[in-house]
Amino acid sequence: MKRFIIALSFMLFNAHAYADVGVSVSIGEPGFYGRLDMNNFPQPQLIYSQPMTIGPVPMGRPPIYLRVPPGYAKNWRRHCHEYNACREHVYFVRDSWYRYQYAPRYRRDEDRFDRRDEGRDHRDGDRGRGEGDHRGFGRD
Repeated sequence: MKRFIIALSFMLFNAHAYADVGVSVSIGEPGFYGRLDMNNFPQPQLIYSQPMTIGPVPMGRPPIYLRVPPGYAKNWRRHCHEYNACREHVYFVRDSWYRYQYAPRYRRDEDRFDRRDEGRDHRDGDRGRGEGDHRGFGRD
């Protein structure tokens, strides 16, 4: 009986471990933390005016911009490895700037890009597939 209870508890523990669902959060969403692409974006509001650097940074490396959870910038040495940014010049963007300027514009640009792709896919998908189209099948 004791073995049965141990086996049952082991099975329940493993079933719970497999039931965990991972949540994916992407750039532009409120819960995103990580590197931000600053192309075509105005100058961000920064937490510190100078970049944070942990360890030597190779010459010629451009700085990176990160949004990190509260307290990470202050204790960057403890967290830089989580973002693969220990040997980088890192600027930390303010959370309010991310939420009210970066994220809405990023989502708007992504939506515009997605709509442009949808139109292109539709037009390209119809080209050369209509009835009576015999190009390349032995006709002059």
